[in-house]
Amino acid sequence: MIRSMFTAISALSLHQKYLDVVSNNLANANTTGYKSSRVLFQDQFAQMMSPGSAPSVNQGGTNPTQVGLGVGLGYISPNFSQGTLQNTGRNMDLGIQGDGFFIYGTGAGRRFSREGSMTLDAEGMLVNSASGLRTQGWLVDSNGAIDPKLPVGDIQIATDKTLARATTSVNLGGNLSATTPVAAGVSSQVDVAIGVYDSLGALQTSTLRFTRATNLQWTWGVVNPATPTATLAGMGGTITFNPSGQLDTTIVGNPTFVGGEVPAGPSNVTLPSSPGASTAALQYLDMTKMTMLTATSSVAASSQNGLPAGSVSDVYISPRDGAISLVYSNGLTEQIGQLALARFVNPTGLMRGENTTFLAGLNSGDPEIGTASTGGRGTVASGYLEASNVDMAQEFTNMILAQRGFQASAKVITTSDEILQELVNLKR
Repeated sequence: MIRSMFTAISALSLHQKYLDVVSNNLANANTTGYKSSRVLFQDQFAQMMSPGSAPSVNQGGTNPTQVGLGVGLGYISPNFSQGTLQNTGRNMDLGIQGDGFFIYGTGAGRRFSREGSMTLDAEGMLVNSASGLRTQGWLVDSNGAIDPKLPVGDIQIATDKTLARATTSVNLGGNLSATTPVAAGVSSQVDVAIGVYDSLGALQTSTLRFTRATNLQWTWGVVNPATPTATLAGMGGTITFNPSGQLDTTIVGNPTFVGGEVPAGPSNVTLPSSPGASTAALQYLDMTKMTMLTATSSVAASSQNGLPAGSVSDVYISPRDGAISLVYSNGLTEQIGQLALARFVNPTGLMRGENTTFLAGLNSGDPEIGTASTGGRGTVASGYLEASNVDMAQEFTNMILAQRGFQASAKVITTSDEILQELVNLKR
């Protein structure tokens, strides 16, 4: 009788732990990035009543006789199934689609979490909004590149920067009138004013002068600011049109756009710049959209790639790869860093920490740190947070199972007590 009581007591204790796990899961049903836990029961060792015997020539074998001595806790492990990504509309709220973890803190205090609500602290450090732990990643090097092979570190973002972009290419469009006479002097000239930005973001104005040299050919150059009747030596070229009035692209050396904002063959055009600024050198003048028809001359700069100075207006974290960029008021973007993600061979071996974080455990393996979208770490979803993966229907079912299991074990103790009472009463 005593054995049945102790067996039931082990079940009572275990079902209490089961209920503890269920209650913790339900308490965190709305906790961002929370991973639910599950409980595994295991039978305890059994008392051997008879070991059994092997078959003989004239007699069959017998099976062993054992009495179980209760139930034990196998393990309580986190369930790392994907939680639902909920749209927050805030770019610095981040979720992970896949198996990765955000990395917070350094050294012995390093934590790993699926909770990715980020913000900047007073020192410009990228931190977790709730815990204040510093987010880990990489900053760009002097060449503007990211090296994920380097150790991760804190990400400090300077939001008081300004940035300008010097003009390197200008696109010209419009018409050079075919009625312009082929003659020396002002009558054969068409002046076009263009505005470009130097390296300090100052707008500089220069004038290009087109002069009709032959029926289908024009020369061009940069007007000398000191002597407006002349062009600067060594800066200019020749463009040739076909009889249809379009730029003749069959002629080698005719200005054609090689591809991209910075084509392979730079021109020899240097423009004025502010004191202290780098020399404003155009790498290309795109004249492929110009025509020579009988209409009035209307050549103008249709676009250029320079920008005035602008201040930081936003911090943008790219979806998928987690690249961190500064967005300037002039439209420029500048990548300054990238988030790091970690992956574990055995994530169920992680130990739970505070604030929905995990610590590397003895059986989790070392963190495999790298960039998003590589090594099975998953991708970053900016503007989303991962909801808890608690299945409330399943947890309420588990609650009922824990309750009924506890009741059944308690009934065993009551029944054992009644039998013991009957044994005591035999003396009477």
